[in-house]
Amino acid sequence: MQVKIVNKSNNELPAYSTVMSAGMDLRANLTESVVLKTLERKLIPTGLFIQLPQGFEAQIRPRSGLALKKGITVLNTPGTIDADYRGEIGIILINLSPDDFVIESGERICQMIIAAHETAEWNLVELLDETDRGAGGFGHTGKE
Repeated sequence: MQVKIVNKSNNELPAYSTVMSAGMDLRANLTESVVLKTLERKLIPTGLFIQLPQGFEAQIRPRSGLALKKGITVLNTPGTIDADYRGEIGIILINLSPDDFVIESGERICQMIIAAHETAEWNLVELLDETDRGAGGFGHTGKE
């Protein structure tokens, strides 16, 4: 799939790390370092603008290593970039660790996954088909 991209950062284009990677790392595009204090959230610019084909979205997800080692994650996981959005991709990061975290320009801050999606049409009915589960929600199986 071809995706149009404008790169206004000093970073290289996002790329897959391995042949079977699902996501590409996005990097911070900063004029100066940003400090994320404990429980603080900030919008981090990437300098990237994309044009996705209709029927696709870009999902923004945390980097597992950054989350495990530093307690830094994407707040609205997964974030969604719609195909008709043309603004800069910004990443909402939050610091869940007890320590300040410094974000430098060029640092890998999240993953982006391009995924197909369907557009649903509602079919208004009076009743839904019965299932074994029924309306059972959280904890409905009784397993501890």
